[in-house]
Amino acid sequence: MSQQKPSGFTYQQAGVDNTSAGRAKDRIGEMVRQTYTADVLGDFGHFGGMFRSPGGGSEILVSSADSVGTKVLLAVHADRHDGIGIDLVNHSVNDILCCGARPLFFLDYFATSSLEESVLGDIVAGMATACQDAGCALIGGETAQLPGIYQENTYDLAGFIVGTVDEQSIIDGSAIRPGHALVGLKSNGLHTNGYSLARAVFGLTEGDPGTLRERLDAHYPELGESLGEALLRPHRSYLSMATRYIEQGIVAGMAHITGGGIPGNLERIIPDDCTATVDTESWRPIPLFELIREHGQVEPAEMFDVFNMGIGFILVVDEAAAEQIVEQEEDAVLIGTVTASDVSEDRVKLVGPGFE
Repeated sequence: MSQQKPSGFTYQQAGVDNTSAGRAKDRIGEMVRQTYTADVLGDFGHFGGMFRSPGGGSEILVSSADSVGTKVLLAVHADRHDGIGIDLVNHSVNDILCCGARPLFFLDYFATSSLEESVLGDIVAGMATACQDAGCALIGGETAQLPGIYQENTYDLAGFIVGTVDEQSIIDGSAIRPGHALVGLKSNGLHTNGYSLARAVFGLTEGDPGTLRERLDAHYPELGESLGEALLRPHRSYLSMATRYIEQGIVAGMAHITGGGIPGNLERIIPDDCTATVDTESWRPIPLFELIREHGQVEPAEMFDVFNMGIGFILVVDEAAAEQIVEQEEDAVLIGTVTASDVSEDRVKLVGPGFE
């Protein structure tokens, strides 16, 4: 706890360059589009890739692939791995949920330098639990031992999900209009993004195993638990909560708040002639986010570009529906509105301290 505080941390200083990543995505976008067949729906960059079912009819397959990033390193330091499996599944479930899809099946890729059976067992146990909760089959995967590529006592993990939605029920944001409201569904922690910055802020990027474990075990009064418990809390699934309102036909768009934070993910569904304005004072994030900001002296804009900041999922609905959801759901809060705008304006605008 007496460790000297770092100053003015940014994601780029922690080793992650989102600007470069954005340019890379723009560069590969056209190459990806050149592979599209007549059965591909939507465009590159949405939360899930959509493809017509080979059997015909109105069923659309929705797929996504993702990982849990450098959160796996904290799991290694703490020797706690079951939550990582939950993270992987729930992240993927939430991604295809943004298209209105329900999950069908899931596959994983586990790679390490040398296999520890107990670690793989814990990860698969977590994946199996999350798949059962989502009504999703864990049907396969790949386990690779790659000495020389991975360091000892580390591993990497990726997940691949396929779900389905009726073509008439696809939700892609095209129905979003001025006058719609933004309902935020609260997160329970960092979920699976921003860990390179969080690790840098808390001195978890280097040190001997004992020191790193000691830092994770440190108890912070504002958290009411150890730092490791707060950082390793599994990614929340929004499937059951969001499905209630999807089935009512009141949802015009959904965004899963992962890498890129609220602005980076919300702009993926907001039409060019609209602006979504988010009031950053309309909810209070859990203490972990404020601890990161203070401990690393991270600027507000950087915090919102990297972390979910307490909002893990956003529903775009009309005002009456927003009031209904906020009244019914303890973890739902009205965080903003959609207005008409010129196409030259930003599609997402944050207002509040640090955004004047």
